[in-house]
Amino acid sequence: MDLATEEVVMSEVHLGCPPHFSGPYFSTFTISLPPSPEVELVERNFDGVRGGELTCTEQDISLDDDGDLVLPRRSEDSKYKFVMVVQHNITSSIPSVGLQVWTAELVLADYVMHKIFTSSDFEGVIAAELGAGTGLAGMLLARVAKKVFLTDHGDEVLDNCAENVHLNSRRFSASVCVRELDWKASWPPPAKCAASQGRYNWTSQELEEFLRASFLVAADVIYNDDLTDAFFSTLERIMSRSPDKVLYMALERRYNFSLDDLSVVANGYSHFRKYLRTARAGEDAECEDSRNESSLCFVGTCIDLTQIPQYVREYERGEDVEIWEIKYRK
Repeated sequence: MDLATEEVVMSEVHLGCPPHFSGPYFSTFTISLPPSPEVELVERNFDGVRGGELTCTEQDISLDDDGDLVLPRRSEDSKYKFVMVVQHNITSSIPSVGLQVWTAELVLADYVMHKIFTSSDFEGVIAAELGAGTGLAGMLLARVAKKVFLTDHGDEVLDNCAENVHLNSRRFSASVCVRELDWKASWPPPAKCAASQGRYNWTSQELEEFLRASFLVAADVIYNDDLTDAFFSTLERIMSRSPDKVLYMALERRYNFSLDDLSVVANGYSHFRKYLRTARAGEDAECEDSRNESSLCFVGTCIDLTQIPQYVREYERGEDVEIWEIKYRK
């Protein structure tokens, strides 16, 4: 993928949105239990934003005196379904793709909700989303976790993520912090005292909490080999201090025609797989690392998405998205 800053891209999630819409755009994502004889879903269809005003079929969502969205409150929220409002761009340059919602983030949101509904793993934990972008998966974690760090790089992406936290904060049980984490910068990120820190800087206490996080999540952070290298370098620093830490990582295989191979290949995905040894017998041959596989410190298990219901309504999952459970084993 050409990383020229002038190249503009659009997530397929945003197809149908006005491509030349200027300024932030609001989309609503309805998240519910899958239909079953035991659960009667209350139907309510949201249309998203047109012309900068969020609308829905049953009730208009208005702005308060400060220009913030006023969302309807529902007594059946936790039992049947709820709506997350996400501010995003419709298009962006490649360095600013965190301003958009991508399919892998929605698949990861499905997985987070499935874990919440079927286990207590995320309850009361410290968790973090790496390369959070709009922050959807991390905000869903915040419904049951104790503390969640949403991390990314660049003020524009971080400002947008912080706005999404503000829009959805009434749904959180966790304390949510939006913090700068540049995978290509020196480690650890600089910590400052609370009195002098910038909006997205870390305090020493926050860094300690972040490193104690039980669960990490990440979505669609694999699209450039240099960035993949930086991601796994940072990940090793985070996970090596706590072997029990688990990363759930969603990514999309992106295919391009290669002049070198004279075929359609997913080079970014292949580079990602070089960092993993597979956890299940019979998959070792799929790891394309030129080194001895036993030297790899990340162990990955590909999750069977056919067993994960679609909790997020407004997207098509497709066949090229995967979720990996990744652990650190030296």
